[in-house]
Amino acid sequence: MNRTSLRLAAVVCGLAITTAACGSNSTTTSSTAAGATPTAGVTTGALAMTAVTGADAAKTPAAELRAGLTYLLTEHVYLAGLATGTAVAKKGNLKDPAVVGAVKALDANSVALSKAVGSAYPTAEKPFLASWRQHIGFFVDYTLGKATKNATMTAKAVKDLDGYRTSFGQLINSVVPELPATAVADELKPHVASLFAAIDAQVAGSPTQFSLLETAAGHMGNTAKVLAGGIAANKKLVGSSDGDASTLRAGLTSLLVEHVYLAGITINQAVADKGNLKSPATAAAVGALDTNSVNLSKAVGSAYPNAEKPFLASWRQHIGFFVNYALGKATMNAAMTAKAVKDLDGYRTSFGQLINSVVPELPATAVADELKPHVASVFKAIGDVITKSPNLFTDLAAAAAHMPGTAAILAGGISANKKLS
Repeated sequence: MNRTSLRLAAVVCGLAITTAACGSNSTTTSSTAAGATPTAGVTTGALAMTAVTGADAAKTPAAELRAGLTYLLTEHVYLAGLATGTAVAKKGNLKDPAVVGAVKALDANSVALSKAVGSAYPTAEKPFLASWRQHIGFFVDYTLGKATKNATMTAKAVKDLDGYRTSFGQLINSVVPELPATAVADELKPHVASLFAAIDAQVAGSPTQFSLLETAAGHMGNTAKVLAGGIAANKKLVGSSDGDASTLRAGLTSLLVEHVYLAGITINQAVADKGNLKSPATAAAVGALDTNSVNLSKAVGSAYPNAEKPFLASWRQHIGFFVNYALGKATMNAAMTAKAVKDLDGYRTSFGQLINSVVPELPATAVADELKPHVASVFKAIGDVITKSPNLFTDLAAAAAHMPGTAAILAGGISANKKLS
């Protein structure tokens, strides 16, 4: 299964009318790790007629849908930020290989979103893709206008995006009547405003661009919740898209996908600053990445207070190992690189043991094995950073694509342990 198929699995599975139609790899692994059994006696509907609890509640079609949309929409913001940031760095040359690579990765995300919509509403796939691509073009125009100090171009882009919100709301409402056009349009206000703020910081060369991009991505979780709620009601999906288990899975999905993108952005900035971790830009990128780590630890701590600090210490440690790997590669220090590889391999084991000590439903070995593709794919993206390969963006997206499955496994185990519904 290629990367596009993998990224669509959760969304398409969620849009299926019955759980029997779902067979993604992440769902299977999640069920195994959490010791779940197939859902039985559940009536199809926006909310299950018979309560679904535990691991099953985290993998209903409604939960799959919300998690999948959360993944793709969070990724959209990070890839958009990478594309505009790269375009600014290359002085608006949209034909530069790096810019082309960033745009390619962003468009792959757009196609994946359109196919997710098309899996439930086939006739809406092409109109959605055209509309989504159009709004990305408006953000590009805004960026170029700001970068070239072309006030007319900037003002037109602002006006175009304001009009886009209305037309997009109408498009969604025409397909999903449960989602009012005005509500959808209003939901996009923070998306537009926050991405404008991040782009402004990129053009100004401000270190705040990283935290602002993180803020922009943070809005997408609610957008996914709104869309998933409407679609789940319209398609009468099994499960609750806004239940505790579904919310847990969506939250972990957002934070873990964000972790990969912020790690990639941080390492890229550190290499650009020649390993100077105290440079303002690198320090700011590290700060945004650490905020994500703290948020992950608080998510764990909200369910298991005693695990919050150990989790944060462990998570920060593995980020340090990735930094060491990048610095080793950048300085051609084979010993440093080899040690980082060994440290990360050992980390997988210790992290699995930590999670299992808190959530017995999650076997330590299964958790450790789940981290293998995370480590390998981030290594590949780091290699692209060092060699300045335009493949960086698609490889970073491939690394992020592993995280929804990890979130599904963790959410399944925690939901079983806490008997969430």
